[in-house]
Amino acid sequence: MSGAFLAGVVAGYGVAVPVGAIAVLIAGLTARTSLRVGAAAGLGAATADGVYALVAVLGGAALAGSVAPIATPLRWTAAAVLVALAVHTARSALRKRTGEASTDTTTPGAAYLGVLGLTLLNPATVVYFAALVLGRGGAGGGVWFVLGAFLASASWQLLVAGGGSLVGRLLTGERGRLVTALVSSAVIALLAVGLVT
Repeated sequence: MSGAFLAGVVAGYGVAVPVGAIAVLIAGLTARTSLRVGAAAGLGAATADGVYALVAVLGGAALAGSVAPIATPLRWTAAAVLVALAVHTARSALRKRTGEASTDTTTPGAAYLGVLGLTLLNPATVVYFAALVLGRGGAGGGVWFVLGAFLASASWQLLVAGGGSLVGRLLTGERGRLVTALVSSAVIALLAVGLVT
């Protein structure tokens, strides 16, 4: 039990810690809205990681092989969604600057579902977990592995959301929020381009 749980914790951190588009999205969303919304978004990413860990334990090698032919369209879809998010973030920040009504009314539920869906578009995660499960000699202690992976990912994503909240508090002025929103949009757009190049 403890070996499988620790393997899951290591795997969860391994997939969650590298800062990519999702981490930037969570931090930027938290800075613009609230810790509650950012935490919900982070838990959406962690849920996706937990789902993929479960899929890997239940038959990841077979699924990884079947996902491979559609990996490129999934990457393009993820890139398109990220570009749309980047544009939305920049437009929302610029509208606030010009005095227009803000369209950023993200709720915790919407943040959770949006980030869950976006994170599930990354089939590389299930391949990663499947390789780890197979490398450990199968799915022994599978429930503990999945729980460890989910908790590790959740703790990291909540740390990212907390960092976004701190940045949001430090940059509470109009100009600071505009700059962070535009930087966040640019980074998300660059990461989207990186998915397809």
